[in-house]
Amino acid sequence: MPQAATAYGTLHCDVGDRTAPWRSKRLPILFHHGIGASAGIWAGWHPALSDAYRLVSFDMRGYGRSNIPAADFRWSLDLLVDDLFAVADAAGLTRFHLVGESIGGTVALAAVLARPDRIATLTVSNGAHLGASIQRVEAWRRQLDEGGSKAWSDAFMRDRFHDDALSPERRAWFAAEQERWSRDSILNALAVLVGTDLTPRLGEIGCPTLLLHPDGSPFIPVAIMADLLAKLPDARLNVYARSRHGLPFSHAAECSQALRAFLDSQPTG
Repeated sequence: MPQAATAYGTLHCDVGDRTAPWRSKRLPILFHHGIGASAGIWAGWHPALSDAYRLVSFDMRGYGRSNIPAADFRWSLDLLVDDLFAVADAAGLTRFHLVGESIGGTVALAAVLARPDRIATLTVSNGAHLGASIQRVEAWRRQLDEGGSKAWSDAFMRDRFHDDALSPERRAWFAAEQERWSRDSILNALAVLVGTDLTPRLGEIGCPTLLLHPDGSPFIPVAIMADLLAKLPDARLNVYARSRHGLPFSHAAECSQALRAFLDSQPTG
């Protein structure tokens, strides 16, 4: 698997190409996960996409097989956008479809603004143009300091999924992945979102955009997504009933089928 080189360590990428040999060449898809998740959450999206699209995902900075910065490392939205394009370059993606969830969705919006020539379409799942509050940072810091990553993860799992949303095996896998996040990476990544507001520039996003959103995210109300929809020149919104902030994992089949229909509807496929 390729490693994306950056000025601040490497990022681990997963590249899958199982496209059918009779398929015409289509642009690849790059996936960006959010805080507490991992590249593995996209596995449930592969069946709907892999016959026609090359698929690239990666562990974002601060997690798993990618660079884990020191506690005092200076994180920023620009840094995470640079990371995304470093992964694209390492995987040989000149132009691509971009999918981001949670903070990955915010990074994806910023990436389109930074390099619109590189991105053919944008998909944002349970992410937004407006960032986190300082109150959420303090709540997460308290959970981490009092009970460690497991206590934080246990609380976050309730924000992500209804009790009956996952099989026991899938729930246990996701919880184990989430608990691997370190305190500093969690808080420093979340701090990137504090005060973020991309509203003034949303009108510049000209690429077709698909918004996928849960009806019950405790962090991003549907009204925020409706506002994003209204401000984007070419966007559509799917809201999923009985879902929370873990939408791309709990509803992987539904979301990936929506993405496939969206991509197949584009003039270039």
